[in-house]
Amino acid sequence: MTKELKQEYTLKVSQANPSEMIVILYEILLEYIEEARVCHGNQDLEGFRAAIVHATAVLRELSSSINFENEIAGNLLSLYVYCTKELSKASIHNSAEELYHAEIVIQKLHKTYIEVASYDKSSPVMKNTQTVYAGLTYGKESLVVHLNQNLNRGYTV
Repeated sequence: MTKELKQEYTLKVSQANPSEMIVILYEILLEYIEEARVCHGNQDLEGFRAAIVHATAVLRELSSSINFENEIAGNLLSLYVYCTKELSKASIHNSAEELYHAEIVIQKLHKTYIEVASYDKSSPVMKNTQTVYAGLTYGKESLVVHLNQNLNRGYTV
């Protein structure tokens, strides 16, 4: 994942509510799956396996965030376990086919959580973060993003 993409996700995370956080995790997971596919196509075995390790870490995070009081929690965990197995198979067999299997499941979950997030009007998970203003001014060639510089930012205790 590129440095710019990581910065973009960091900005999204700082402004996201709980449902949007799940959507962001799915987007990151899909990025890592795509990165693995590209590395496999370029015969970059080390990059392929590294991307799978990162994707598996995101799946672990998603699994640990499941609310087991919810009736669909078991089904969701089963889907995450299936995707983890497919990614492991891809790594072991040096095959991109299993990436496709995991990607289909994650794309469907991503689409569903985008819908769920549209109804979630809760406040962002992170408090006391920089305020982001985008689209108020433009540079010669691009949109300029302004941040409200607050020296006391991050989590409040």
